[in-house]
Amino acid sequence: MKISSLILKLFGWSVTCSVPDYPKCIICVAPHTSNWDFILGKLAYASLGRKAGFLMKDTWFFWPMGVFFRSIGGIPVPRKKKSSKSLTEIIIDKFNKSQKLTLAITPEGTRSRTTSWHTGFLHIAIQANVPIVLGAIDFKSKQILLQKTFSPSGNIEQDLLLVKNFYKPFKGKYPDKFTTE
Repeated sequence: MKISSLILKLFGWSVTCSVPDYPKCIICVAPHTSNWDFILGKLAYASLGRKAGFLMKDTWFFWPMGVFFRSIGGIPVPRKKKSSKSLTEIIIDKFNKSQKLTLAITPEGTRSRTTSWHTGFLHIAIQANVPIVLGAIDFKSKQILLQKTFSPSGNIEQDLLLVKNFYKPFKGKYPDKFTTE
């Protein structure tokens, strides 16, 4: 915890968190324009004395990186469907079988500019009955913010619009790679 805080402070970053340490939740993280987002997010959450798992494309889970990523909470996202269950169904099952589970998800699903945000995090939250913490990594102000809990209504289109609107003021490391349109 102290080392994470020290590293962030050395590089000029601050962390502001006003949401509870929920036993189960999804942390929706945006903007996601750089691999630095992962490092900053892990450091920020650790600086709070909390642990969160994360989704990452399966191609990162090669030896020995796969062992490392799994040990810090990584869940590989298959690039090609290999299971009869969708990733969303698998994650819902994980939440339903766990007493404690926090999972960071980047709804953009890529570091490239995209207008097509994934909605799986909303479906998971609804079906597993877990809150969504909106987490922002703002490179412009060098702040990592966890200040809002979002409870989806079930209207996926409307919920996604509300989430995107929340992220409009924030700037990624590469601002041209982020859009809420």
